[in-house]
Amino acid sequence: MGKDEKIGIVYAGVSYLLWGLFPLYWKLLKQVPAYEILANRIIWSFLFMICFLLATKKWKLFIHSFRPLIQQPKLGLSLFFASVLISANWFLYIWAINHDHIIETSLGYYINPLVSVLLGVVILKEKLSKAQVVSFLLALTGVSILTISYGKFPWMAMGLAVTFGLYGLAKKVVKVESATGLTLETLLITPFALIFLLYLQGKSELMLFHQSVATDLLLMGGGIVTAVPLLYFAKGAQRIPLYMIGFLQYVTPTMSLLIGIFIYHEPFSMIKFISFTFIWAALSIVSLSQIRFIHKNGKNHKGKGELPV
Repeated sequence: MGKDEKIGIVYAGVSYLLWGLFPLYWKLLKQVPAYEILANRIIWSFLFMICFLLATKKWKLFIHSFRPLIQQPKLGLSLFFASVLISANWFLYIWAINHDHIIETSLGYYINPLVSVLLGVVILKEKLSKAQVVSFLLALTGVSILTISYGKFPWMAMGLAVTFGLYGLAKKVVKVESATGLTLETLLITPFALIFLLYLQGKSELMLFHQSVATDLLLMGGGIVTAVPLLYFAKGAQRIPLYMIGFLQYVTPTMSLLIGIFIYHEPFSMIKFISFTFIWAALSIVSLSQIRFIHKNGKNHKGKGELPV
């Protein structure tokens, strides 16, 4: 393993560790409604990214990225669609964390890679391998066990998996540099977030600058904690093989699962353990089949991983 790859593992590993700690951060804002947290997260992420682009001298790259979006309206619509999807994903995640569904969020992000494969089959007409078929049957069994035990379908987990899977699909259409892409996405949705905060202010329901200094700093800091791991991930993904990203991405839902069980004491029954075991088995088969494929074809496949929230 070369020095560059080791650096890549550190960058990617840190990004997934930070994402895994997100439940602890959003829990500090439990007193703020999820929709206001989301609006603040969008606005402050955009402002932070503007500062980042200026500091790293990538402002011209950001300005030049508008040209293809204007010349090809479909690309602009795809980027806006991606913005809406990631905003919906953020909202579901924040709402779930602050309503004691941390374990269900971990389930959603365990299922996400399988949803991405399914979307590839349905929309991109990709073919399933035997390993992927077995994985889907195992994952379907796990979700079915949960559904029967709950008496209802795990909508929150599937909502997170589907919105992020569709987001990844939309990002395949608009291929821009990571920092520029995040700035463009937040730019498109920021006006709606600002209008919503003004609406809350008009109803005297706005909590930003109307509660404590700690709450204000946490809401504004949401932009930084959103952007930093994404930037670290971009640095890491360029240096390491895709299969390494595939393994590292499970750090985040595993940390969320452990935080939900051991810090916030959410119930984790034997039924949940059995259903998660089926899903873990499905992910193991998919990951091992990817490794075999990459070694068989002798390719590194660097820099093409998916991004969590």
